[in-house]
Amino acid sequence: MDKPIRGLAKFVRERLRQGTLRDLLHGVPTGKPLHPPLATVTLGCWLSAAVLDLAHADPRASRLLLATGIGNALPTAAAGLTDWSSLHREQQRVGFVHMAANMAALGLMSASLVARLRGAERAGRMLSYAGLGLGGLGGYLGGHMAYRQAAGANHAPQVTHLVPLGWHDLCPLKDLPDGRPVARRLGYIQLFVLRQGDGVTVLADRCPHLAGPLHQGRLVMEDGEACVVCPWHSSTFRLTDGSVKHGPATAPAPMFETRIRRDGTIQVRPGLT
Repeated sequence: MDKPIRGLAKFVRERLRQGTLRDLLHGVPTGKPLHPPLATVTLGCWLSAAVLDLAHADPRASRLLLATGIGNALPTAAAGLTDWSSLHREQQRVGFVHMAANMAALGLMSASLVARLRGAERAGRMLSYAGLGLGGLGGYLGGHMAYRQAAGANHAPQVTHLVPLGWHDLCPLKDLPDGRPVARRLGYIQLFVLRQGDGVTVLADRCPHLAGPLHQGRLVMEDGEACVVCPWHSSTFRLTDGSVKHGPATAPAPMFETRIRRDGTIQVRPGLT
């Protein structure tokens, strides 16, 4: 299925260019991926409807829950498809089956609602049970992507526990090229280091999205703000504080404070944010 996967991912990226809508679907404004909580609402509504069916509760309540889950499935799918288009191939393979299972579940739940509205309550319940089973399979695969394949997780190193408190020598200022980012190591961590005259910007080098090397990215100006663009999936981070300007990343790039000793040695320590 790699060929249709490549085609669909490319189609989504080309139709949904970097900007406000794409950032919203990724979850950039909240700093967390948008798709998982939306998916929880949809699956929760469908599961609740099944519980009410088993308890022989008022059928109107089940219909309301089914309709709420179906309506919420549309923004859930849009957010999931946006995230999926910027994942790596192994994640996209699992995500493709995850998507197919959820689309089938949505079809069955829609058919269930139509059957109930026409008075065929028993057929509606059977369709919703089948849809819930497929939705559960989709949820399982989504959990596999999140917890085993780390899709949507923060891939930037947690510098506060890997770097001791206090200032640490990094390198002499004269060893850094002016205006071009390079990689330097501080203990276990590889850093993005950018010298601009006598000023130095230091970030964790691994992109929070999928650990792309930020020092190989492009330096750009976005709305008057200096930023670095990850070379892998174009996540864009402000150089002033490492915050996300554009997704697919939702977590900021960890920032380091810098100072220069009298002998020209750059010292760094983890930022307080």
